[in-house]
Amino acid sequence: MTDFPASEFHGRAARLQSGLQRADMDALLLTTAPDVFYLSGFLTRFWESPARPWFLLLPAAGDPVAVIPSIGAALMGQTWVRDIRCWSAPDLQDDGVSLLAEAVAELVPEDGRLGLPMGHETHLRMPLADFERLKSAIAPRRVADATDVVRRVREVKSEAEVARIREICAVAGRAFDRVPEIANEGVPLDQVFRRFQMLLLEEGADWVPYLAGGAGPGGYADVISPATERPLQRGDVLMLDTGAVRAGYFCDFDRNYAIGTAGDAAWRAYETLYRATEAGLAAVRPGAVAEEVFQAMQAVIGQDGEAGRLGHGLGLSLTEWPSLMAGDRTVLREGMVLTLEPGMQVAPGALMVHEEIVVVRDGGAELLTRRAPPEVPVLE
Repeated sequence: MTDFPASEFHGRAARLQSGLQRADMDALLLTTAPDVFYLSGFLTRFWESPARPWFLLLPAAGDPVAVIPSIGAALMGQTWVRDIRCWSAPDLQDDGVSLLAEAVAELVPEDGRLGLPMGHETHLRMPLADFERLKSAIAPRRVADATDVVRRVREVKSEAEVARIREICAVAGRAFDRVPEIANEGVPLDQVFRRFQMLLLEEGADWVPYLAGGAGPGGYADVISPATERPLQRGDVLMLDTGAVRAGYFCDFDRNYAIGTAGDAAWRAYETLYRATEAGLAAVRPGAVAEEVFQAMQAVIGQDGEAGRLGHGLGLSLTEWPSLMAGDRTVLREGMVLTLEPGMQVAPGALMVHEEIVVVRDGGAELLTRRAPPEVPVLE
């Protein structure tokens, strides 16, 4: 449950319904934690259990209908959603499918269309066999791709959402400030990871679903591997990249540190990435396209990367659309929250990545993170 006012959710519903009407769809079916939370305010860690599906229906006009396991009725009842239909779950014979089909039949005429996100960066959180049963049960109604309906609304954040993201960025920023307390020569990397998560929680994160990074001489081999027991060594570059959550919203940014010292190549790479980020900041503005921000950073880096993109959207998920990459022509709009994430190879087998978070404003990019220092911080 979030403390957003009901007006925040009414506005979200109205924007989604406008999209449904333009797309000639009669209702929208949402099944994932971020989408359900976005429309309803239903916030729970119970999504970690795959044993129960959850459904939220939004008609093209009118109020939403929740079709959920009875264990969630009390929490959903604290949201603005009033039509809550429950079954005792899990049910091995009919796990909410008949109840959901009945609700769809009420909201969608027989010749109508039920929208469902189907595109890139979406997934269906219900058994595929049950989805086939649902389609059969609601026929001749058709299921249509509502990816753009949801995407165009969710990619622009309200000021209330921006405030949430700014808050979790501040939490992580305070934790990064305390890295000298937990990381120095001789400390095993896995211990640094565990202690950094503790710092995030101490500073106000609700939970830490994502923490990655690496350490190695002059750079790190990749940015997604689990931490090992290898002790930090003088000359290492340590990077920590966190996706911590507060009130349902993510941050996603990193910081780099030199253990005692770092080689000339690492210093040059850090300075290059700092300048690349500055170029990205200058390129972010309403009306620009995602590809242009990518090209601005890539021009400073001057080498082909293998990451595929140099940043992405952020909000209720660790990564959201768009991608700052070649070929992404998404037009930036005021209120979009993006990460700028340039990376480059320092030496064979060693790379470095920077990341900051911005919101698109009429005058350009507004940083939601406190900017990384222009030189590599040294941990003695």
